[in-house]
Amino acid sequence: MSVQSWFNRIWYERPAPPWWLLPLSLVYGAVAGSRRFLYAKQVRRATRLPCPVVVIGNVSVGGTGKTPLVCWLVQHLIERGYKPGVVTRGYGGSSTIVRRISASDDPSLVGDESILLARRSGAPVAIGRDRPAAAQLLVSAGCNVIVCDDGLQHYALARDCEVVVIDGDRRFGNGWLLPAGPLRETPARLKVADAVVVNGGRALLRGALSMRLEAKNAVALLTGTVRPLGDLTGKSIHAIAGIGNPERFFNMLRSRGIEVAGRSLADHARLTPRDIDFGDDKPVLMTEKDAVKCARFAGDHHWYVPVTASFEDGDADSLLNIVLGRITNRDHISQGTIDG
Repeated sequence: MSVQSWFNRIWYERPAPPWWLLPLSLVYGAVAGSRRFLYAKQVRRATRLPCPVVVIGNVSVGGTGKTPLVCWLVQHLIERGYKPGVVTRGYGGSSTIVRRISASDDPSLVGDESILLARRSGAPVAIGRDRPAAAQLLVSAGCNVIVCDDGLQHYALARDCEVVVIDGDRRFGNGWLLPAGPLRETPARLKVADAVVVNGGRALLRGALSMRLEAKNAVALLTGTVRPLGDLTGKSIHAIAGIGNPERFFNMLRSRGIEVAGRSLADHARLTPRDIDFGDDKPVLMTEKDAVKCARFAGDHHWYVPVTASFEDGDADSLLNIVLGRITNRDHISQGTIDG
């Protein structure tokens, strides 16, 4: 059992964590809380950019659906005449510098999510542990709105709008902070966010917006051939997922009537030929993020499944109105400062 699997069992399958993890959670909470307090009181100064900043993050570790939501928002901003840029850390990559991303970059260097964002968002993407510096790189390139994929707890970059995404199935796990639980901050943090989006699940939080991830097709890694997922209904396939919640991907395929034998990998795992080899010619389906890392050694039976964010009636307009309202308000403030 991997370390990640062990923690997932503690966080999501047990009513209480081992007692010896609890003191570590208290220390984590004290450090995180004091850091946020220092920025709130301006003892530590956050960098404010000359353009609006929208942060899409979460209060827990692991995948909640942030990246598809970032792509969705960026596309809507482009349609409305904005020039958004996307900042992400580049987690899983070895690069330690701030840099722009190309869709052809090596994922082992810049991480898988950054390449996925560069391919899907249609916007410039920059990575860096120093998010203010990465964002400034995009501003210098002509971007007039910055969208951060993750970074809710990265208070060094001042933001004008916060959108928190929650996994509707796993929610807050056992409710404990790291490492006894999956939380980076307590659920009370949601009260000061501009919007809360619940991805899937049936238990919608009061005041939250409902999102789901939709998948319609599978795409061949070698040729780019598109195949409707409906073609696989009733058939037996293999599936791999190196994401925060692999079961979400497997269950999505099963909901289409596909017989899935799933192989869970660590989030951002560096894939090898062995990881996608099952010794037969059955189709192997994977997430788009995983496909970024194994295109060079994939076969003709390897497919990835792109997902897009979709909302319940009215929730898409509600989220856009919130984000655009914060952006417009920042633009007015900036203009007033210039005019003054």
